[in-house]
Order: sequence, then structure tokens, then C-alpha cells
Amino acid sequence: MIAVHPVAWAFVLAGVAVIVLAAVGLLKLKTPYARIHAAGKASPVAFLIAAVGASLELGWAAGARLVVASVALILTLPLAVHLLFRALHNTEAAEDPPVDELREGHGSRPV
Repeated sequence: MIAVHPVAWAFVLAGVAVIVLAAVGLLKLKTPYARIHAAGKASPVAFLIAAVGASLELGWAAGARLVVASVALILTLPLAVHLLFRALHNTEAAEDPPVDELREGHGSRPV
């Protein structure tokens, strides 16, 4: 059996708990904006917490790789979440149905 440091184990479990909480948020929140917000905020926090635990357990070499991955995540995730919000905002359906221009008499509403 592999002995795991209890502090490292606690950090990894805390990261898992944050991800589970985000998953509950994804299921319970009503709007797509709230869902993206829950996932966008929780994923880097959970990764950073779990990375601290993993680096404590795996040593300096793996810790350095996790630092590089963490920096990449922190630098790219805000832009990615912003682009998801923007795409959602640009593609969200309006309350009225669109006008079908191929029907008889341009500008007529679909039945």
C-alpha cells in the first residue's frame, strides 16, 4: 500500500469538493450565464488546490510542472470564459421567433 501524506490528501480532497460543488451549481443554476460562471470560477480554484496537494506528494519536479500548468491556466481561463460568455450572448435566441424571409411576402411571420 502506498503511504500518502495526510496534508497532500486533504488538499486533493478539498479540490475534489470544490469540483463537486461546481457540478451541483451546474445542475441547479437556471441561466446559462450562471452555469458558465460556476464552472469558470470553480475549475481553476479546484485545480490550484489539488495541484498544491499533488506537488506536496510528488516532489519538486512534479511541483514545477504543476506550477507551469497553473500559470497557463490562470493566464488563459479568463479569456476563454469571456469568449464563452460573448458567444452565448451573441447566439442567445430572442423572445420573438425570427422572420422567415423565404416565405411568401417578405417580412411575414412564421405560423
